[in-house]
Amino acid sequence: MSEKILDVRNLKKYFPTKKGLLHAVDDISFTIEKGSTMGLVGESGCGKSTVGRLILRLTEATDGEIRFYGEDLRKFDKAKMRHARRKLQIVFQDPYASLDGRKSVFESIVEPLKVQRICQNKREMEEKVYELMETAGLARRLANSYPHELDGGRRQRVGIARALALNPDFLVLDEPVSALDVSIQAQVLNLMEELQEKFGLTYLFISHDLSVVKHISDEIAVMYLGKIMEKASGRELFAHPFHPYTQALLSAVPIPSIDYHVERLVLEGDVPSPIDPPPGCRFAGRCQFCQDKCRREAPELKELETGHYAACHFPGDGSARTV
Repeated sequence: MSEKILDVRNLKKYFPTKKGLLHAVDDISFTIEKGSTMGLVGESGCGKSTVGRLILRLTEATDGEIRFYGEDLRKFDKAKMRHARRKLQIVFQDPYASLDGRKSVFESIVEPLKVQRICQNKREMEEKVYELMETAGLARRLANSYPHELDGGRRQRVGIARALALNPDFLVLDEPVSALDVSIQAQVLNLMEELQEKFGLTYLFISHDLSVVKHISDEIAVMYLGKIMEKASGRELFAHPFHPYTQALLSAVPIPSIDYHVERLVLEGDVPSPIDPPPGCRFAGRCQFCQDKCRREAPELKELETGHYAACHFPGDGSARTV
């Protein structure tokens, strides 16, 4: 039986604004098993990056539980949370912005070792940094280089080495390849898979690119305006999407074949404001299958098939749209 490493329950994050409360993350729940990867996808602004920051408590949640190995991280005091951060790390989207331009590669990687007082002496610290560089695919000769002297792929490898410095169990990967060239994306994704197998890591992989998420994820959750609309294994989600929003996203994924055609579903209408959103389904205003019930009642995320969940009053198998 697989061990549950992360259990998120009814997580909410509301930001106060002059016009009202902005519902960035609105009552979402999911679990991640140890050694697996959950992909979190959706349009820009749907709240997926906020979820990652809430889990690590880089941003404090408004409500809900974040259970890591059964313990609610939201109840940890500063000292206990500082210790827990050894097991919880993040790789940011922009490798240039996430690194201090005044620090060399060596200084950037050694910083978490100093803060958490992992090594006993300077020599042990140096050996650990060079070991981390080798693990992340960085040549030792780059130790004294600065971020502006590196390309995007190497910068992201520095970020990965930093994240691995404290021997974490869980990593939030916040669009780690979206700022990289396609060829470099493949190298970094392959590296992440190798590291997961080698160290038994667990990932929350956040991205807007479904093809990338499919490549690396065991399970995929689709977010829209602060809500999870659908959740299933990667294979099941791509083969039989139930939610109209998921169907529209999948229809936009390019397929490298002249013999395979998918009907393109064009979403019309405006995205509702996340500030005090109206009752009912968040997707109702853009859904071609919308009925009165959709505008009155918010659908719950229900299990429609084994391991396949969708928040829709009138779900339909999108595989029938493939011709």
